[in-house]
Amino acid sequence: MKVIASSLRKGNVVELEGRLYVVLNSENFHPGKGTPTTSVDMRRISDGVKVAERWRTTEMVEKATVDERNYNFLYEDGEGYHFMEPQSFEQIAVHPDVVGDQKVFLTDGLTVALKTFEGVCISIELPQRVTVEITETEPVVKGQTASSSYKPAICSNGIRVMVPPHIGAGVRIVINTEDYSYVERARD
Repeated sequence: MKVIASSLRKGNVVELEGRLYVVLNSENFHPGKGTPTTSVDMRRISDGVKVAERWRTTEMVEKATVDERNYNFLYEDGEGYHFMEPQSFEQIAVHPDVVGDQKVFLTDGLTVALKTFEGVCISIELPQRVTVEITETEPVVKGQTASSSYKPAICSNGIRVMVPPHIGAGVRIVINTEDYSYVERARD
């Protein structure tokens, strides 16, 4: 299926010269003078080589069709990360390179979207928000306003987050998985 280059997003699969590539990053550039372009960083699925391409934003690119389904995270071992499809109980092992930095969010039973091509996982998409527990932070200072002063905190998965002053250790919070920012206090 042909699509215009400017519509490519992270996780899309593109076919170039008979080989498949997964899009890692895509940016559109609109200079004041000249032709707008789309710069795309990709990883070749067959051998993991990273490639950068640049197209005019109106150029047509061949987009491969992939199977996208929700899977639940089970466990990690020497083979990689194991996920199970909830309806068929079919299990799939995902290579650590595909999971990358997102491994810190994988907890038992977490539902993620896996994109597979011919039975091989090529991309993982986490939920936009996850709930974590604060393990360490500075103590609450009485009388400090919640205006725009945030303090650093460390979550149970090791991620550093800036939180409002009233959040203390042991509190469960919701964070955004894209930029690791504080969203709200968990409602559980």
